[in-house]
Formats: sequence, C-alpha cells, structure tokens
Amino acid sequence: MTDSLIAIVLGVVEGMTEFLPVSSTGHLLIAEHFIPRQSDLFNVVIQAGAVLAVIPLFHHRFHQFLFRWRDPAVRDYLLKIIVACAITGGPGYIMKKKGLALPESLLPVAIALLIGGALFIIVEGWLAKRGREPGARVTWSIAVAVGIGQLIAAVFPGSSRSGTTILFSLMLGLSRPLATEFSFLVSIPTMLAASGLMLFKAVHETGAAAENWSMVWIASIVAAVVSFIVVKWFLRYVQTHTFVAFGWYRIVLAALILAGLFTGYLAEKKPEPEPAHAAAAAMTVVALDLGASHLCRISNDQFAMTNFQS
Repeated sequence: MTDSLIAIVLGVVEGMTEFLPVSSTGHLLIAEHFIPRQSDLFNVVIQAGAVLAVIPLFHHRFHQFLFRWRDPAVRDYLLKIIVACAITGGPGYIMKKKGLALPESLLPVAIALLIGGALFIIVEGWLAKRGREPGARVTWSIAVAVGIGQLIAAVFPGSSRSGTTILFSLMLGLSRPLATEFSFLVSIPTMLAASGLMLFKAVHETGAAAENWSMVWIASIVAAVVSFIVVKWFLRYVQTHTFVAFGWYRIVLAALILAGLFTGYLAEKKPEPEPAHAAAAAMTVVALDLGASHLCRISNDQFAMTNFQS
C-alpha cells in the first residue's frame, strides 16, 4: 500500500468517526491491524483538521459568542460550555502528566462499544415510553454531566466521547438536536486544546524533521472534507431520527471485533512499526479519542429552531 493510499484511508477513518457516537478509537485500532501505524504528530494534525473543518457548521453560534456575548442567555450558554470543558481538562491534564497509559487492546474497546450500543437502545426505548416532551434548555446538571462524560470516554476507549455525552444529555431530558449540538460545541475546544498540547509535546520531544509531511497534509485534507460532510449530514439526521441505528451499529461492530479476537484474525499483538515516517507510538489512538461527540441547522431557518434557551 502506497503512502498516499495509507494517508487517504486514515483520513477517511478519522473524518467519519471523530464526531459520530461510534468511537474513533475502535475504528482506528482496527485499521492499524491492516495498515502501518503513524506517528503522534501525524495523528494529532489530522485530528485537528477534522475538528477545524466542522467549525463553519456552527457559525451562527460562534457569531453569537463573539458579537452577542453581553446577552445573558448567550453568556450563560457559553459559560456552561467552558465549565464542561474545565471538568474534562483538569483531570485529563493530570492523567497525562502522571503518564497514565490507557488500554489500547481491542477487547476493552469491544466491551465499551457493546455497552454503549445497548445503552443507546435502552435509553431511546425509555424515552419513547416516557412520552414526555424533550427539554429545550441546557441546564447546569447537563453541562456537568457532559464534562464527566468526556472523562469517561478518556478512561474507557471505545465508549466514544460524543456517545457518552449525548447519552447523558438524553437521560437528563435534553432533546436530541440540542444534545448533539452541545456535545459538539464542548468537544471542539476540548479536542483542539488536547491536540495543541500533544502537538507541542511531539515536536518538542521528537521533532518534526523526519515526518512525511506529504502524508500528513493528504490525510488532514481528507479528514477535514469527510468530517465536514459527515457532521453536516448528522446534524440533519438527528432532527428526525433516534440513535437506535447507532446503537445497533456499535453492537454489530463489537460482535465482529470479539469474533476476530476469538478466531485470531484480529490478534492483540501490535504490528511491527514501519521505518521512518510510518513508525509510531500506539498511544496516539487513545489520545485521538480523548481529543480528550450539537446541533444547529445549517441555513438561517434551521438555526432558528435552536436559538439560545439557557
């Protein structure tokens, strides 16, 4: 497999899974059983590309943050985002400083995928039976729960950052579109901060001279384009659909991983690193999921549905 093709494949995987509630960690770990693993610097840069690409989809919100911040409702909503990020960032930084190495094997990822998938189906069933109108207001309890949800995703790779945060928001009564929007808005600064920290560390400790930058830029561009398309579709999807389909997808993926481990097709043994630019440390995959996944319409009439209600 050529370097360009490897970059394209990894860019597609990153772009498709970073924000969906399906665990980017699980998908990247599977991909790394078949193609060479890349450097920390490579993975950090393409993750940042995927994150930056979706910011224009929330231009209405960012416009409010910049030009209507004196509005009490806007300030309150922004403060809730900051608090949720702080809940994640503080303990997350301490864990990284202490050198906490999270599991990278596929078995715990499969278990987390399975549990998360089952929870999506159970919670959606509970919401349907409850019959109560979903909330249209992000409360402080939801903000705290979202911050905790990101920490859970950091400790249990495969649980998915967006998956845990959206689940918590749904259980606390928030509507699917608003749960998705708030989860994404919290994840953007969280992932950019984590990416910036890892990028600084990678450059400071190992340098960037030996990096294959053509692969980095190809993968980053692919990840950005794919992420933009997927998130734009997802924001519209949750307007009229539940998360049941994602729950079943996670369960099926978990079953396939477990079957692969049982048969030896997906052995836990890590592949030998490729020389030079293709070599890398396995911890990158966990960092991508930590990076430490919301909703507003893309058009003006769509954004009107989710005007700030804090």
